[in-house]
Amino acid sequence: MGNTRKLWLGLVVLLIASFSVLLWAGGEIFRAAPPVPENVVAEDGTVIYTRADIEQGRQVWQSMGGMQLGSIWGHGGYVAPDWSADWLHREAMGVLDIWARRDGGMATYSQLPAEEQGALRSRLQAMIRVNTYDPATQTITLTQDRVAALSNVAAHYESLFGNDPATLELREAYAMKQDTVDTLEHRRALTAFFWWTAWAATTERAGDSAAAASPADAATSKRVTYTNNWPSEPLVGNTPPAPLFAWSAFSVLFLIAGIALLGWHYAVTHSREEAPHQLPASDPLATLRITPSMRAVAKYFWLVLALFLGQILLGAITAHYQVEGQVAYGFALSEYLPYSLSRTWHTQLAVLWIAVAWLATGLYIAPALSGHEPKFQRFGVNFLFVSLLVIVVGSFTGQWFAVMQKLGLQNNFWFGHQGWEYADMGRFWQWFLFVGLLLWVVMVGRALWPVLRGPATDSKPIIALLFASTAAIGLFFGAALMWGEHTHISEVEYWRWWLVHLWVEGFFEVFATAVMGLIFSRLGLIKASTASAAVLFATIVFMAGGVLGTLHHLYFVGTPTAVVALGASFSALEVVPLAYIGFEAYHSFKLGKSTPWMARYRWPVMFFIAVSFWNLVGAGLFGFLINPPLSLYYMQGLNLTPLHGHTAMFGVYGMLGIALMLFCLRGLRGQMVWDSRPLKVAFWSLNIGLTLMALLTLLPLGIMQLLATLEHGYAYARSAEFMQRPIVEMLVWMRVPGDTIFSIGAVALAWFVLRLWIAPTREVALGGEVEAGDP
Repeated sequence: MGNTRKLWLGLVVLLIASFSVLLWAGGEIFRAAPPVPENVVAEDGTVIYTRADIEQGRQVWQSMGGMQLGSIWGHGGYVAPDWSADWLHREAMGVLDIWARRDGGMATYSQLPAEEQGALRSRLQAMIRVNTYDPATQTITLTQDRVAALSNVAAHYESLFGNDPATLELREAYAMKQDTVDTLEHRRALTAFFWWTAWAATTERAGDSAAAASPADAATSKRVTYTNNWPSEPLVGNTPPAPLFAWSAFSVLFLIAGIALLGWHYAVTHSREEAPHQLPASDPLATLRITPSMRAVAKYFWLVLALFLGQILLGAITAHYQVEGQVAYGFALSEYLPYSLSRTWHTQLAVLWIAVAWLATGLYIAPALSGHEPKFQRFGVNFLFVSLLVIVVGSFTGQWFAVMQKLGLQNNFWFGHQGWEYADMGRFWQWFLFVGLLLWVVMVGRALWPVLRGPATDSKPIIALLFASTAAIGLFFGAALMWGEHTHISEVEYWRWWLVHLWVEGFFEVFATAVMGLIFSRLGLIKASTASAAVLFATIVFMAGGVLGTLHHLYFVGTPTAVVALGASFSALEVVPLAYIGFEAYHSFKLGKSTPWMARYRWPVMFFIAVSFWNLVGAGLFGFLINPPLSLYYMQGLNLTPLHGHTAMFGVYGMLGIALMLFCLRGLRGQMVWDSRPLKVAFWSLNIGLTLMALLTLLPLGIMQLLATLEHGYAYARSAEFMQRPIVEMLVWMRVPGDTIFSIGAVALAWFVLRLWIAPTREVALGGEVEAGDP
């Protein structure tokens, strides 16, 4: 127990230190965020935009789907352009064309000789990068030439987001429905918001005593825009600043050092002899008493499969929009289910079905561990289930009304579409879900309470960690409530990644690690004391990089260099434990083969092994591919980002959710014969389908976009000109084989679970060790 206490102390100290630094970094982000002006004026005093215009424009952007239709500062969808980069490029070209006509005698900038083009680019950079924001009056002043170019770009966007036939072809390329934004007033306000995001991306951060400790620091600060020179844009001189090179190199050093230290620890600890462990002769969980609340959990897994199948269908629709734009095989689907809505529901369902699987696991395993069924526990399970259904249906309905522009801006934030990827549901539904998660924490805690308050045992530390992670999951969803409708976008991004990274990738990971350790210890395959120490150590290693690794999502959202340094360093440490994931996979494989009766758990263990594989590939290889600052500078918002997202999100968390579901079903329907053939089809189809999706489409398309960015700038790699090339269309169609195989796997899994209830066959002997269909 002494060693366990040291691990607990180390974990507590680590979390206090990490969150202290993370909160400090948040303060720096809030301080250094690009200012939102009260007025944007021309040199002659004409008001171009007001703060109210910019604020309303953001509301309009959120109501139409926000990050689900194109992206802002690289965060969001991939079919439509990044609006910040697109506006920036169009405005820069507009100024250059004005100068080419007036000073060069040519109709366009591209017609000028190379040396004159170079001179105009230098002139443009001197004008467009200078910071004309006056803190005293909170006013940005623009030259007349820039105002003229701005007006032309605004007219283009007003046409694009309406139903002007002149931009119909471009709307189809971007998968935008007709009248994406309902009124001309709202379309004009939208242009104000887009302009401001582009202004921040090309305007050098003002040097001041608060931002720079020395004149040298101030000089460096002035050479970097509010978004650290992102996006790459040759016309305005946006290239990676020096700190991105330096901290990318250091991140590789941190990775190597971390792997070396973990390797040393692994060698030392595994060289110690441990007394042989006596394995049980039969399955200890075969005679587990199923309480009423545990039995009521079954419906959660039916909901998991329904949401999973719905997510796959919406994913297919979303991918097809990239080929046909506004229609699906001739049907005007965008008039009823626009792209931004199908992508919203697709990404939201990914989080929901995985979360529901893990919530159900907590509700099932708590009474199983304690043998205690609290009063009204079954009612609580059923009440929470109904609440989840109401949240899904209610939030999705509100999002449909919002995207179809039928809800109104005054109601959108609370009941419609917030526009933030993975945090799309309206604030009312977020509060509803937060209360539901707190109820879940209470229910799990009530069931575990006899164990937590009882005498010390070898398994008590791991059960305590399970409850701590349960409480953290419930409480940390509160990060979604930390911003308001008009909170600065840099601050929203900070809290949003608390939700996406810390909630999903952080505490759910700890919860899953604790559950897996408890399962194997309760099966008698490993000692409880060994499992407790291993889970605590794994949690320390993961959280060492996981908490501050959150900052690697925030390099280019108006953050100072210190955030880049912290994010680069600690996101590299996130990959360290994944370098040894093969040992975890081999350990799971050995446990699955340790006794004859473990054949009952063959496919749950296989899904655990798949989790290890995709942890290494999706989270490790593809994650570190884009995480260093210099890499992400060029790759953010390209298809290399969803390459990491798909393989890590489903490959790790989705596979883990399925594995946990199958373990719970072993208890709920373990007395029935399990025909493992559908599970075999599901396992291999899901893994093969995900592999094909990654290798045939996302990886080659992402590499093509990366090369285009390096050669021509970010705006070109996201443009319709590039994305409508025949080879891109071919790569999108190459998703069909992988998606089809993947869908077969999902249907096979649903069929397997369904048959456990509609056509069950009871085993001849309790605890039978061979499944139907096994060799």
